[in-house]
Amino acid sequence: MRAAFPFAQPDSRLRLAKEDGGDKDGSGAGRSDTATITKPKTKSKRPSLYRVLILNDDYTPMEFVVLVLQDVFNKSREDAMRIMLHVHNHGVGECGVYPFEVAETKVTRVMDAARKNQHPLQCVMEKQ
Repeated sequence: MRAAFPFAQPDSRLRLAKEDGGDKDGSGAGRSDTATITKPKTKSKRPSLYRVLILNDDYTPMEFVVLVLQDVFNKSREDAMRIMLHVHNHGVGECGVYPFEVAETKVTRVMDAARKNQHPLQCVMEKQ
């Protein structure tokens, strides 16, 4: 059998069924000519998460920040007010934690809305 499969090394992950295995009476009933290839299992890694933050400024109306939080981040009116007040009092507030692509999209949407409405609101993301 080794001559038919010269690539099969004794230490490789390729396992071959024994040609004479299993039949004690010599009838060939237990003979199997199939090969099974096994691969090592790989563990998938969870994606890195990013915090999306809104930065305080002295010119953007508080109501606009609340509307952005409701529209872009799907926050309730109460949560949006709480986050907006946190941004107002502490200079920065977390809007949510997302995988990279989602966080990037949300930052872009906030920045586009601010630019369109002529507000200097800034939104950034940072790795958690």
